[in-house]
This record gives sequence, C-alpha cells and structure tokens, in this order.
Amino acid sequence: MQNSLWLHNVTPLSLTSLSTSLNCDVCIVGGGLTGVYTAYLLANKGIDVVLLEAKSSVAYGTTGHSTGKLTPQHGAVYDLLLNTLNEEEVRTYYDANATAIENALHDAIADTFQRVDSYLYATTEQGAEKIKKEIEAYKKIGIQGIETTDTELPFDVITALKMENTYQIHPTKFTNHFAKLALKAGAKLFVNTRVTKLIIDENRLLTENHFEVNFKSIVLATHYPIEAIKGLQIAKLSIDRSYLMATKTSEILKGQYLSTDQSSRTIRTALINHQPYFIFGGSSHVAGAVQNTQFYYDMLEKELMYTFDLPKPEYLWSAQDPNTADYIPYVGRISESEPSIYIATGYRKWGLSNSLVAGEIISTQITEGQHPAQYLYSPSRNMFGKTFMRMLKEIGFTVSNLAEGYLMRIEAPKCTHLGCKTQWNEADETWDCPCHGSRFDKLGNVIEGPAVYPLSLE
Repeated sequence: MQNSLWLHNVTPLSLTSLSTSLNCDVCIVGGGLTGVYTAYLLANKGIDVVLLEAKSSVAYGTTGHSTGKLTPQHGAVYDLLLNTLNEEEVRTYYDANATAIENALHDAIADTFQRVDSYLYATTEQGAEKIKKEIEAYKKIGIQGIETTDTELPFDVITALKMENTYQIHPTKFTNHFAKLALKAGAKLFVNTRVTKLIIDENRLLTENHFEVNFKSIVLATHYPIEAIKGLQIAKLSIDRSYLMATKTSEILKGQYLSTDQSSRTIRTALINHQPYFIFGGSSHVAGAVQNTQFYYDMLEKELMYTFDLPKPEYLWSAQDPNTADYIPYVGRISESEPSIYIATGYRKWGLSNSLVAGEIISTQITEGQHPAQYLYSPSRNMFGKTFMRMLKEIGFTVSNLAEGYLMRIEAPKCTHLGCKTQWNEADETWDCPCHGSRFDKLGNVIEGPAVYPLSLE
C-alpha cells in the first residue's frame, strides 16, 4: 500500500468541500503545488481565485509522493534539449526554473526547505558518457557545474556533475505553507470536491455534488487536462511510474543524487521531527503496464539494505508523471483560440520546480503580462517536425493498449476515462490504466485522473 514519508504526521489544513455554487475570476482545478502556488500568486495580485481539489487535502497527490528535490538540475536534460532547441532557449529553461525557485523560497519558511548540492553520478561507462555530454551542454549555455568523483556515496563513481546551491523541500509542508498564504490573500480553497464536467463554451464547470462554478479563466493543474480540449494534449503525453522508499538513518547528506545509468537511482535525506531519513528510489516503467509492481519495491529494498547498510524501509510509495515529446512541460494558455483555458502538465518527474515556473507563467498571462519562458512552455508550440517519431511511439503505445486490454485482460474493469482496460497493481492495490495514467483504489474510487468517475467492479 502507498505510504509516503511526506504524508506522515502532517496536519492537513482545515479546509471544507464546496457547498454552494460560486462565481470567480479564476478557477483552479488541482490542489498540488502547481495549483496552490498559482492561487497564491493570483490572489496576491487581487484576483478572485477558487481552487478545487478532489482529495481530502492539498498536496496529497503527486506533490506528496515526489522526491522533494527542488533544483534546476533535471537529470541530464540540457544535452537532450540542445538536440531540438537553440542555446538561448535551453538557457531560458534553466533560468525559468532557477529564478522561480529563488522567488518561492523568498516567501517560504525555514523548516520547509534546505540548501544542498545536486549531483548527477555514473557507475557505468554508458552513464558516464551522458554526464560528459551534459558537462558540454552546461558550458554551451553557461550553467555552473563541477565535474568530480568526490561524493558521499558508499561506492566509487566513474564521474559526477555537481550543481551547487540547490534545494530540497518537505513537499507537503511547503505546499501547505503557500496554501495558507493564498487563503490569507483572499483565495478560496476547497477539498473533497471532484470536478466531473467542464463546459468550456459557457465558462462553467460542475462538481460531483452538483454544484457549479462560473469563471472567467480556468487553470487545469491536474496532470492531464480533464478532457482533451483542442490540440490533443492527451495524445502528446506518456506517463512513467517510479518507486520510492524511506528508512531511518543516522546522518544527513550534504548532497542529493541522481544516477545517469540505465537503471537510474535517486538518493537524498530528510530530517523529519528530528529524525534523519534516507530516501531511495528508481525503477521506472510506463504507468499501468506492469502488474507485479512488488518486484520493484523488493529490488530497491535489497539495494537499500545491502548497498547502504540501512534497515528495512518503513515507507514505500510510488509516483507518476506525464512526459512530453520534447521534454518541456505544457504550461500556459492552451491556445490563442481558447484564451480562458490554461494548463500545466508534462513535468517529466521534475514537477516541483516546474510547478513554480507554471505558477509564474500562468499568473503572468492571466494578468496580461509577459513571462520570458511562456513561449518555450506554450501548450500550442509547434515542434512536431523534430519530435514526431517519439510522439508517434507514445500514441502507438496508447492505441495498442486500448486494443490489447480487451484481448488480454477481459476480466479487468474499463477505465471510465476513455475505456481502456485497467491493470491490477498488486503492490499498491490499485487499478492502473496504461493509456493515460488514471488510477483507482481497490474499491474503484478515483485516485488520479484524468478519469473522474469510479470503476464499475460488478
């Protein structure tokens, strides 16, 4: 079962469900860091904001199941970006993340974040080659990085790339803090409020309890848009699931680590109620494509105990995040022809810093400003010529699973989003959809969208 360290002994904010129909300037759907931080920025500008979250508290979804790394070092991404973008555009991606982090930390409180160095490391020649290329990318776009073999890890590395002065956060406490600031600034936040229908032409939505919210602009901060509104964003996203665990330790690391080897691993520590914890994870796969997910937990647990000489983990959890075909999230106004609809998705497992970027881009656009990265992140950007083959592969997987589900898993319930057959996830005790990443608990209730209705398990 899911048991995230970030949700342990955290007092949720005292928020209620929506109990009446409302009118507002901006309605935000989704109470993760993206939605909450966007609400905070908009409310500070005097905008009348309503935020709706389906779960019982904010930050209980993807945010509360993340690694808690807040850094512009997003794996070996800058070399990848230079394959399709020019140096100025890639530097814009870095600057947007670095600046958004510093801006948010200016308003954060001390016990929600720590300054650490971020490392990419390699123990294989293949991983070392990726770091070599990433070092060259840093030089081209002017990012400060230090090549080293000196780490805190209990094994030798072939090489590592250190980015100094980055951060890690307690993602739930961090988000709760900004939720409090948003409320103080006048935003209205509601939990246990699931949106079931979006009526774009009438600028209104309906909730599960039949209340209505009328808006001038809407922000869909829900992984996937509720539906594919113009531009087929759903068909341009694939979803990866990865696994994390935490155990007690005696030391706090000065760095946070991510391997560039084929079997990538993520490492950091955290101080929770004066107790240090070691957080370890990796082993990603396409969401919903694997039934025996306990295998991944068991493999990571063995590595944790034998490689790091640490006790059996107390916390096990998994996380999933959509990927875009060109590695840049979709953030901002969905298209020029739909000026009232904004989305934020496709964070490629780097949702914490990109959530802050999303908040800045969307709040700036809604208030008629210009953000330096808004065109780079634009959901309507046209880069299909260079990324078509990868996107075709992702769409092909979705289409094939829609068909294979009926042939191979006749007994599995259909996802209530687009009708794919779900797959039972033994370790987490969930029904997972391989098409667009919806997840349901063992009783059929929605855990993660884009689905909004429960499974029929009869």
